[in-house]
Amino acid sequence: MLIDTHCHLNFKDFKEDADKVIKRSLEGGVQLINIGSQYSTSQRAVDYANKYKNGVWATIGIHPVHLFYNAEFKKAKIEKFDYNRYLKLAKNDKVVAIGEVGLDYHHFESFDNVDVRLEIYKAQIQKIIKKQKEVFGEFIKLANEVDKPIAIHCWNADKKDKELVEGAVAYEDILKILDKNPVNKKGVVHSFIGNYKTAQKFIDKGFLLGVNGIVTYSESYDRLIKEVGLESIILETDAPFLTPVPLEKYSRNEPLNVKLVAQKISDVLGINISEVEKITTKNAQKLFGI
Repeated sequence: MLIDTHCHLNFKDFKEDADKVIKRSLEGGVQLINIGSQYSTSQRAVDYANKYKNGVWATIGIHPVHLFYNAEFKKAKIEKFDYNRYLKLAKNDKVVAIGEVGLDYHHFESFDNVDVRLEIYKAQIQKIIKKQKEVFGEFIKLANEVDKPIAIHCWNADKKDKELVEGAVAYEDILKILDKNPVNKKGVVHSFIGNYKTAQKFIDKGFLLGVNGIVTYSESYDRLIKEVGLESIILETDAPFLTPVPLEKYSRNEPLNVKLVAQKISDVLGINISEVEKITTKNAQKLFGI
């Protein structure tokens, strides 16, 4: 058995067939956790989890891109965080973590597409980053109140956008926040793509790393997988995104494809895939209490 610890069958991509995908996953030996990214998808994740007696769970939270306007997400409403509203959802027994929440320095508009002076735009971005940090802190407080782990979204700025965020590094800012506001039940850094030094900082704090289809795209993360080892890894798909090789890169991903991620890790470590399944599943069960 495998557990896809991070998928979004509660997104519109699965509007017509989410239940079929869930049943196909369970029958194929893959249990799953639907991840909330705003209130509507968090509620939907809880609803799906409650429909199934076993093998389907939920998390609730606001993805940081839903805290500010961006052309890529122009159809999404900017959400104002309501602590008590999320607290009520978080108390549901099928909610196993708070997330995905965190910092995103990647999805800001390119300055070429903004009709303001650079200084003004950078000031606007600093306000957005401040808001992201404030909301992340509130979600840590919420996680501790309900005594559940946290699923962290963290995305650094691209090289070309580092000037816009004034050199800020999302991973380092997350670590600083965790220093001041520890999460009692720890958690996972979703879709981790940092280096070993950064990974070890999170591991030292008791966090696991979420590994998905990104590691199948090249050999870039082979060394990281070898260095951190299975004990610090849980598997995910981020479905409908990040479809693993050899499937078509931009086709709709789904939880069953977590098997391809497990196979990649098996190949890199030179061990039987059953060992990858056993240890990563155990890691997920322990973290999420499932």
